[in-house]
Amino acid sequence: MNEQTVKIDIRKLEKDDLKKLFLDWGEPAFRAKQVYEWIWNKSVTDFKDMNNLSKDLRAKLDENLEIRPIQLDKMQKSIDGTLKSRFRLHDGHLIESVLIPVPVDDRYTVCVSSQVGCSLSCKFCATGKMKRERNLDASEIYDQVVEVNKQSLEHFGKPLSNIVFMGMGEPLLAYREVLRSIDIISSPDGLGMSARRITVSTAGIAKMIKKLADDNPKVKLALSLHAADDHKRNQIMPINEQNNLEVLMDAMKYFFEKSGKRISYEYIAFKNFNDSIEDANRLLKLCRSFPVIINIIEYNPIDGVEFIKSEEDSINQFAQHLRDRGVMVTVRRSRGKDIDAACGQLANKG
Repeated sequence: MNEQTVKIDIRKLEKDDLKKLFLDWGEPAFRAKQVYEWIWNKSVTDFKDMNNLSKDLRAKLDENLEIRPIQLDKMQKSIDGTLKSRFRLHDGHLIESVLIPVPVDDRYTVCVSSQVGCSLSCKFCATGKMKRERNLDASEIYDQVVEVNKQSLEHFGKPLSNIVFMGMGEPLLAYREVLRSIDIISSPDGLGMSARRITVSTAGIAKMIKKLADDNPKVKLALSLHAADDHKRNQIMPINEQNNLEVLMDAMKYFFEKSGKRISYEYIAFKNFNDSIEDANRLLKLCRSFPVIINIIEYNPIDGVEFIKSEEDSINQFAQHLRDRGVMVTVRRSRGKDIDAACGQLANKG
């Protein structure tokens, strides 16, 4: 191979691409299945470890193709068990993943990133302070799941039970690779995790919510809402100016009708901004068209941002007001307060 030739990232190839490659090399087509299994089912990142292939074929693969695994750059462990990892990509960019253990419920959730940085500039988010550099490849999303699953087994003796796309970036703006990663993670030929245990969280891209409903209604959907009227939401989430609440509710209803799944509203409670009973009543109006669960989230403050978390009493009163009116509500206390657990904090320090 000419030294100037750039190696192909083998994990960008689909099964049919692999089959064609091996046929072009004069190899039997079943080699594609073998290699695909090594890459996506066994998570092998070195051709030398593919020991049911001949040494010559492994050498040829290594000469012409490459695997670009993410590398752990730094890890922090909170006193509450939360693990935050910063990973370095092949081009030097940094991303984050978080392992959130809830042993009492036997739930071990990984929060994965889908972009390097983010273009949406939500005012309360550390990632929003970073410019979007690029979308992640499906393999880079897959690697986060593999690596954090190893951490879960090592630290808690339990495999991951859930995956949430709530890390750095807007997953519906990295749609193709996010969907491919979900297909691989949930495929029997991949990690074999149930798509029903995967949640895609969006800041609210209406047309892409409808596309997701058409393409993969098996996954769950969460809307990062954080304010129940357009005036307040415009202040903290510029995306709302192009995707207002009326448009979003129409898209969410479409997703529910396609999937039959209860939709989640993520609602960070900010002191003296969105935590009043009047705010709760506005939120109730957004719960009428389809089944909803509201996750009220205690804010994890970040440097240089004016928002502060609501008082515990205010959060409890807000939640109870909704429950008394028939809405399913959970309150999520802040995790990892003693580490850089807020989305984007650790990558920003890189």
